[in-house]
Amino acid sequence: MPNCDFMNRSLSLIWLAIASLMSSAAALAWEQGPVQRDHIEAELVAASTSVQPGGTVEVGLRLLPDPHWHTYWKNPGDSGLPTRLNWTLPEGASVSDIAWPYPEALVMGHLINYGYEGEHLLPVTLSVPDHLEPGSELTLRLAAEWLVCEEVCIPGDARLELVVPVSADRPNPDPVHVSLFEQARQQHPQNVSWPARFSTEGSQLSVQVEPDQSLPVDRLEVFAAVENFVEHAEFASVTGGNGQLLIAQPLSPFRTGTPESLPMVLVDRVGERAWRITAEPGSLVSDGSLLAPASQTGWLLAIVLALAGGVLLNLMPCVFPVLSIKAMSLVSGAGHDQRRHGLAYTAGVLLSFALLAGVLLGLRAGGEAIGWGFQLQSPWFVGILVYVLFALGLSLSGLFDFGTRLMGMGQGLTDKGGMSGSFFTGVLACVVASPCTAPFMGTALGVAVLMPWPMAMAVFLALGFGLALPMLALSFSPALARRMPRPGPWMDTFKQAMAFPLYLAVVWLLWVLARQTDANGLAAILSGMVVLAFALWLGGKRDQGPTLSIARHVLVGLSLVLAIAALGTANRFQHEQGEAPASAWWENYTPERLAELRADPDQAVLVNMTADWCVTCLVNERVALNSDAVRQAMTDNDVVYIKGDWTRRDRAITEYLAEFGRNGVPLYVLYPRNGDEPKVLPQVLTPGLVVLALEQL
Repeated sequence: MPNCDFMNRSLSLIWLAIASLMSSAAALAWEQGPVQRDHIEAELVAASTSVQPGGTVEVGLRLLPDPHWHTYWKNPGDSGLPTRLNWTLPEGASVSDIAWPYPEALVMGHLINYGYEGEHLLPVTLSVPDHLEPGSELTLRLAAEWLVCEEVCIPGDARLELVVPVSADRPNPDPVHVSLFEQARQQHPQNVSWPARFSTEGSQLSVQVEPDQSLPVDRLEVFAAVENFVEHAEFASVTGGNGQLLIAQPLSPFRTGTPESLPMVLVDRVGERAWRITAEPGSLVSDGSLLAPASQTGWLLAIVLALAGGVLLNLMPCVFPVLSIKAMSLVSGAGHDQRRHGLAYTAGVLLSFALLAGVLLGLRAGGEAIGWGFQLQSPWFVGILVYVLFALGLSLSGLFDFGTRLMGMGQGLTDKGGMSGSFFTGVLACVVASPCTAPFMGTALGVAVLMPWPMAMAVFLALGFGLALPMLALSFSPALARRMPRPGPWMDTFKQAMAFPLYLAVVWLLWVLARQTDANGLAAILSGMVVLAFALWLGGKRDQGPTLSIARHVLVGLSLVLAIAALGTANRFQHEQGEAPASAWWENYTPERLAELRADPDQAVLVNMTADWCVTCLVNERVALNSDAVRQAMTDNDVVYIKGDWTRRDRAITEYLAEFGRNGVPLYVLYPRNGDEPKVLPQVLTPGLVVLALEQL
């Protein structure tokens, strides 16, 4: 037993010695005063020579890089790392975050970094525990890590210690470091609550600020405090007018998302002033004087593109059913003055485009992520359009004769009913054209949603005028009027034949609706169509007396109510947006998957943004993208094919469209290897065009 006691005492002494040595080593690891590391001097300093119990004091990390060397701001820019502070504090003490002084832009070849050259301080505010006794000492310890760079970068660290006396008297400024703390205070941006909003439309950050004071716009520097969000190598442009600022800067091609809020620092280096603002996501509402930086395409060019896109809309398959109705009315009116009907048709188109644009711009101003054709993302709207086109088709087939006056055929072409028919045909042309995106439209509409609403409205009206222009020109052409066949019995057959394009449009819309609801919803809308047909048939019957007339009107009313109820029932079965089943040769779009593929320098990617209600999209897929030649080209060139389905609303796809200045589908983007700039393919594809683009990767 004595031997065991001796051994136990010996082991205890050994462990005590080891612990003592470890404690001494740990104590020696913390260094007081300035310490020298590779190309930089570091020191933990305080703004006063003592502290009061329960008070506050400024302390900070003083850094002095060698000449031409620098450390980094909280957002280091294109490269680098921000300095990090890890505190070891006495019980009851706490420190604030770093009060970062505003940085300077440091040009490193083709890169732009944000940081500090020369002596600088990273200050924090220390809350002193109230239980400390005057005459005692407060010990602070800081493990600091930094990156110091010139042409090469060297990571550094230090374990720093500062001992400050505790006094009941008011602390005095430290004469050695007072100027350093004062300089840090001057360079700390003033936090302001100015209204600010930002948009990422068109692959560009646009920020609108409403300051409550006059700012030197011509010399403001802008620093976004979020890493990997903007293209640092291209400095932000700043314009001002009417009490507003507009800041524009290209977005980084490597950004992975959009922040919920965007802190930014505005610096007037000459006036030694800076302001820290926080912008929230939202649409810009500038008055036009601030437009130039927010849009790379001028307003007049956008109007020209919209006009050309509107004309080309007439060639899109979704517009053909309504154009057949208008063509029939022109044939029916051969020999009559068609100009008033052309003007009425144009008025219907323009009014409808104005209403659609107003709703679109209003919803986007309210923060909704929607784009062109947004109404067809609603099963309610699709169902109503099914009813309307189905009713028009039944009218042309002769089930009832209300359509004669509605569409302005026959002798009614020159009376009030005919004018109304031309107007409503224009309305219908706008409605069925909205799912389509013709060439030139994408750029025009993508720019329009960034403009002040009067200018944006002008772009949308130019699009509508382009759609109406061919029919308007035909109605004002005497030469064409002389060549039109004269009305006769043949027109009844022609009228009935024109019903079939409408029925095909109904089939297409039912297919779209089936993708938005389930089989129960589709059965409900089909039942509603039967009830609607019954109501129209019964409504076209001639009165057989007062009693039968009342009964007929009651039945018609009940049938219409049932048709509307069926539409409501169909919408009850609307299912949530889900992932479309990917085939073996294409994948579903997600921002994360695209970012993962782009991170591989050896991988090429083709992105197809589509929707079931976009006829142009479906034609392109059937004719080009799904062809054997294109599939083989994708395999031979190792291209990953990604599809994004915008049939129902999807904010991620809306934001992706906005990155390329687009407001609707289709959009085809080809990402080459080695991180080269993506290439946007035309909106109308052929197999040869796609194969050529794939082979040029």
